[in-house]
Amino acid sequence: MRTLGNLWRDNKSVVAFLFLMVLFRSAVADWNVVPSGSMLPTIREGDRIFVDKMAYDLRVPLTHIAIAHLHDPQRGDIVTIDSSAAHELLVKRLIGLPGDRVALRDNVLYVNGVRAHYQPLRIKPLPGDAASPGDYLTERFDGVAHTVRLTPYAPSPRNSFGPVVVPQGEYLMLGDNRDNSADSRYFGFFPRKELMGRARHVAFSLDPDHYYKPRFERFGARLDAAPQVASR
Repeated sequence: MRTLGNLWRDNKSVVAFLFLMVLFRSAVADWNVVPSGSMLPTIREGDRIFVDKMAYDLRVPLTHIAIAHLHDPQRGDIVTIDSSAAHELLVKRLIGLPGDRVALRDNVLYVNGVRAHYQPLRIKPLPGDAASPGDYLTERFDGVAHTVRLTPYAPSPRNSFGPVVVPQGEYLMLGDNRDNSADSRYFGFFPRKELMGRARHVAFSLDPDHYYKPRFERFGARLDAAPQVASR
């Protein structure tokens, strides 16, 4: 017992720091690893994204219990979702708000009967483009603009769906890599209590194709920033 007491006295500051860090990452801010390419080109495999855990709700640390609703999720937000349907943490873009009528027709988005506007982009090739070439477009609707990736040679079997009406208290999410994303087309609507935070920046990035070499140009990069245009 004396030895345990000595260990506590010698290390209590470290233990207290680790405890507070866990609480901070649970309820205030955290970074999440992105293991897949479902949000290409906005988020790349190997990115660690900074997540604002207080963007929408104040929660009891280490739980999903909301103490207070701080802000409503907005269309176009990049959201982390602790999905009970998918049984994992997802990162997707919020497309449909409660009450919205949403449809896809051959990867063309319609929200409340209004067709999104698309503009082709020529951006620098990304990993995977050689094996499965992607088309990149700016998608604009309801004041929101971001880049999406389509795969014309391997389209998703769910590149058309709906129209569906988003229930109250729930949200419709899609990945920016539209032909390679398991999202609301597969898991249905996501309830607000599963929305864990909002991401707007990359914390840091490691390249899984090059022995996890740091990609310093991605450190602190703003998500939804203008993509790098390919030279002609």
